[in-house]
Amino acid sequence: MRKILVVVDMQKDFIDGSLGTQEAQAIVGPVEEKMKSFRKADIYMTRDTHGEDYLETSEGKKLPVAHCIKGTEGWKLHPGLEALAEPSHIIDKPTFGSLELMETLSRENQKEPLEIELAGLCTDICVVSNALLLKAAMPECIIRVDPSCCAGVTPESHQAALKTMEMCQVEVM
Repeated sequence: MRKILVVVDMQKDFIDGSLGTQEAQAIVGPVEEKMKSFRKADIYMTRDTHGEDYLETSEGKKLPVAHCIKGTEGWKLHPGLEALAEPSHIIDKPTFGSLELMETLSRENQKEPLEIELAGLCTDICVVSNALLLKAAMPECIIRVDPSCCAGVTPESHQAALKTMEMCQVEVM
């Protein structure tokens, strides 16, 4: 069984930028160590990607903090982490969950059974969204999340997201 690591949105704006938290900063080292334990070809990364019109979008009206605007410093992945993934395995996503990631890994799973682990930011928004998309697309596939390599908007919402994923048969390590 091929083991895949999905690293969600480890970008400046979520680590120490406009939406950064101490919890997000604290997981950079553990995420880097985890990435080093996987083959580069088995790592996928997502990058939250918005346009200049973000504040006029549905999401922007509910979260009126400009972030991850394509081409800005805040949009960039943490450089130490980005270097550990193949450039072709970095997927820009315009919203919380990535249909492209789900379709890509579903195709890979048809060729060879996968075991997928997720890490990154934010547990309670993009990590949970991607975990549930992957589980819905591949219900027999082992999907797991490493809470020590994730951070939520708040510690409470992080725990709530882990519980939600667990209830939907995503393994919480």
